[in-house]
Amino acid sequence: MRELDRIDKRILDELQKNARISYVDLGQQVGLSTSPCLERVKRLENEGFIKGYTAILDPDKMNAALMVYVEIKLEYDSRSIFEQFKDAALNIPQLLECHLLSGDFDYLMKIRVADMSEYRQLLGDILRDLPGVRDTRSYMVMEVIKETTELSTR
Repeated sequence: MRELDRIDKRILDELQKNARISYVDLGQQVGLSTSPCLERVKRLENEGFIKGYTAILDPDKMNAALMVYVEIKLEYDSRSIFEQFKDAALNIPQLLECHLLSGDFDYLMKIRVADMSEYRQLLGDILRDLPGVRDTRSYMVMEVIKETTELSTR
């Protein structure tokens, strides 16, 4: 895998701050003219350093103000339980992230819903019905101190 140079890292930093920046402005920020800047961005995309571009929505305005983290413990009654769980979890629209972890529980989910009532229904109707779920533990987020999608290029 190719090493990123100083300019590549600056390009990635700037695009993480503002993916809608023009190539002219991006080039000025990183010390390149427009064409070489565009070529570097395309190369970073082709090499998979840039996976895509997205809009970050305001959860309050999208009626998803309540963030909940949920620990899931599975019952290991079949070899395919992890695949079954994964397939079912992918169909939960309120699920933002789901991670398989080592430790006292198997999965950690990050969920956004409108309010406690919606979460209670989601927990009862969906999470308890996911394949192999033995136990859940929920944590309601009271305040977000830092939330970012930016990765350090240092």
